[in-house]
Amino acid sequence: MAENVYKIIELVGTSTESWERAAAAAVERASSSVRNLRVAEVSELDMTLEEGNVTAYRAKVKVSFKYEDE
Repeated sequence: MAENVYKIIELVGTSTESWERAAAAAVERASSSVRNLRVAEVSELDMTLEEGNVTAYRAKVKVSFKYEDE
């Protein structure tokens, strides 16, 4: 069995609806330009506020993908 190497990148997804949608947005966007996504880990959740109201949910997501030789 061959040994594999994976690279991890960190993204921040945003949504006005929910943290789940924010995390999904990050993964969906990454999948449009990165091949072989393997695992996504939500590492941090926060919100942006204006005048005491939530205006956006943010999810910091670590996404891993298999490193391939050219």
